[in-house]
Order: sequence, then structure tokens, then C-alpha cells
Amino acid sequence: MKVLVTGGAGYIGSHMAAALLRRGAEVVIFDNLSSGSRSAVGDCLLVVGDINNAADLTAVFQQTRFDAVLHFASLIQVGESVQYPARYYHTNVIGTLNLLEAMRAANVQRFIFSSSAAVFGEPNYTPIDEVHPKVPLNPYGFSKLAVEQVLADYALAYGLQSVSLRYFNAAGADPAGRLGECHEPETHLIPLVLQAASGRRPTVTIFGTDYPTPDGTCIRDYVHVDDLCQAHVLALDFLAENGRSAAYNLGNNQGFSVREIINTAERVSGKRIPVAIGARRPGDPAVLVADSRKAIADLGWRPQYCALDTIVGHAWEWEQKLVRASTKKSGGSV
Repeated sequence: MKVLVTGGAGYIGSHMAAALLRRGAEVVIFDNLSSGSRSAVGDCLLVVGDINNAADLTAVFQQTRFDAVLHFASLIQVGESVQYPARYYHTNVIGTLNLLEAMRAANVQRFIFSSSAAVFGEPNYTPIDEVHPKVPLNPYGFSKLAVEQVLADYALAYGLQSVSLRYFNAAGADPAGRLGECHEPETHLIPLVLQAASGRRPTVTIFGTDYPTPDGTCIRDYVHVDDLCQAHVLALDFLAENGRSAAYNLGNNQGFSVREIINTAERVSGKRIPVAIGARRPGDPAVLVADSRKAIADLGWRPQYCALDTIVGHAWEWEQKLVRASTKKSGGSV
């Protein structure tokens, strides 16, 4: 199988490309390297290009006949999307349309979309299942929902088969230590907490301590990045076997508060983590927890790394690797 992975030099995309290689697939990564890294590409062929440039996409489909496309190339920062909505709609919606049109021209009919729990907005109930109302709170969430609608329309009009996978909070790192999370700037809680543990960040800020939760801090559902990759592989199998489009929520069906994450990180790292208290961020729901039973039933998905200590432990091993690399680069002792 020949697979194109857009955004494959980024956090989830690079783990996905590695998982596909282990399965024996031929993988081409398409990435503009704006936030991804060449070092994360590994043994995959890298094509440097931008989904906002239709000519770049046309060229890659002319060079290789793909069996499927997995789409991870998008902008992902919620707060930034509120400041710069045009940028988010252009990349996440129009860029995806460019990709879909290039696929249509090349007669590629299978598509896996990296969607988000942000399509749901403030939850009416938890855990959140696939039929929960979708009322996004920000342009990022609206951009993901818009693409899901486009995919439904393309399925009816053009026969494009797709699976949209709505992540709750991707976390962790490759258990073998080859890959991990490395955003610049970093906005995700677990790596921020671990950077504070390692000394690469002076403090970690808790945004709001007065939520209606047991300890007053937000609760989120964290799913290991390798488990997300397993779901994508199973989604490819689903398309091959069923020939119909679908959407699934991916999480651990359990939530952990910000304070629980910090306490776990202190236990795993053996370090005291300095904490600052900040005000609530606009649009932050108190609780976001997935109901993943549909993915388990339809795809046969079985997450392997559900324990928070395991997720944080893998991320801590990666953080230590980053610290060693930084120390070596600066000429210090390792």
C-alpha cells in the first residue's frame, strides 16, 4: 500500500508514518516544515510542499499513485485561531479542499481526516458520543467541522470514502523513545508540565481553579499517540472492507484534571513542579471526556496505553532526551 501522510513531519503525523512503515506500507510525507521537523521523518520520503499551494499537491500526485491519504497538516492552536481566523480557515478548510481536489484528479478515493473534539464545543453531557450536538466555540473547531461537512458532501457527490477521527487530547511519545512531542511554541499541558519538571520552563500555569470539578481544575481525556495511530490503521482497514464513510471519537473514556496531571508528572519525574495560578481562558469547558465505544465496536480499536502514569512516563522519557540534546548542543555535560 502506498500512502501519503500530510503533516507527517509533525507530532502525530510522524508517529503515524512510523506505524505505517512498521506495517509494510510505502509512505510519502508531504509537509511544509513550518512546525514539523526533518529529523522526525525517519525512513520516509519527504516532499516539502504546502497544502495552500495547489501546484505542490498536483505535483506529488503526479509523481506517485497513492492508495490512501492521511491528513494531519493543519493549524492547531485554539487561542491563535480566535486572533487570526482567516489564517485558520485558509489552511484548515481551503488547504484541505486543495488536497481533496488533487485526490479527485488522481482518482484517490480513501481519506483519513485528523479531526478534533473541538467540533463539539461546550458539552451538554459527558462522556461525549458521536451524536452529541456540534457547536464549536472557536474558529479552529469550526474549521474542523467544516471539513467534516465537506467530506460528507464529497462522499455523496464523488464517492470519496473517508473516516474522520476526533481526538480529544493526544499525549505521550513513542515507547521506544524515537519520536515525541516538540511544538514551538508548546501549548499542550503534559509537555508544558514536564518542561517545568526538567527546568526548561520556570513554571506551569493552571488556568482557572474554580471549575465545577472535584479539585476545581479542568478535566480532559488523554489518549496515547500510539493508540491514535492504531486507530488510523484500523480506519484504513475499515474503508477497504466497508467502502463507507464514518466519524469516530477517540479517547480513553476517562478524564484527568490539570492538578492530577501535575501530581502524576511529579511522581513520574521525581521532581517538584512550580505552579502559577491564572484566570480561566475563554471557551475552556470544565470537562471534556470521550465516549469511544463506537470506535471500539466498529474498528476493533483496543488502546494499549490507557494508564496516565504510562502516558506521562513516555512523555517524560522524551523530555529527558530533548534536555540531553539541548545540553550537548550548548556544550555542557550530559
